[in-house]
Amino acid sequence: MAAACVVLGLGLIGGAVTGSWLIGDAEGGVGRDTYAVAGGLWHNVPVDELFPPTVEGQGAGPGGADRTWTRIAVAPDSGCADAFDPLLRQALTPVGCRRLLRATYTDATQSYVTTVGLLFTTADATAMRSLGTRFEREGLTRRTDLMPRAYAAKGTVAAGFGDKQRASWTISVLTDAPVVVYAVSGWADGRTVDSPEPARQATATGATTAPAQAGVGNEAQGLADRIERSLRKTAVTPPSEQPS
Repeated sequence: MAAACVVLGLGLIGGAVTGSWLIGDAEGGVGRDTYAVAGGLWHNVPVDELFPPTVEGQGAGPGGADRTWTRIAVAPDSGCADAFDPLLRQALTPVGCRRLLRATYTDATQSYVTTVGLLFTTADATAMRSLGTRFEREGLTRRTDLMPRAYAAKGTVAAGFGDKQRASWTISVLTDAPVVVYAVSGWADGRTVDSPEPARQATATGATTAPAQAGVGNEAQGLADRIERSLRKTAVTPPSEQPS
């Protein structure tokens, strides 16, 4: 009975460790350790773990349709100087920029292109919570002048994915990791978009805008969600050895 209690106790502790990451508790020692691990993922894990070559999006499309995204390009890791529009860069300044990782994907039909980014900040948990609160309270995720920029890779279907081709986007300020996750989507044929729409609105029930009807918002939101989940999973169970 004593042995069983010990095993049960260890199981509960292990569950609490994972739970503290999943629910955003970075206050305790375990939370701080996981927070630090997450902040170092940009150089501690292979790019294929942060941006898998193929991402499955079960139920991620309009009406619950499945999606499959294929990675077509990975940007060299960089700073943030030229990666964001000036106003978005200013809004993110309080949390700093340690490193920015980006990759661009296309859907199975190559109709859409989506750039997903992971901004690793220099901020502590308090600063990240403060920024997250501000983004939510002031509606900064809905402002078209705060859209992330796309990564247009030459020689791919995303070669013409520039500022005027951005159709829908999402930004998530994590409060349990020093990371900002974002995604921006557009059409692969390079068409310009006069009225881009945030993914939260484009995926709302009854939305009738062009991005909503085409499912471009689902592309941005679905891919960002899954890259974020992968990041969390990797932070909870990091690789035992750093890649060479």
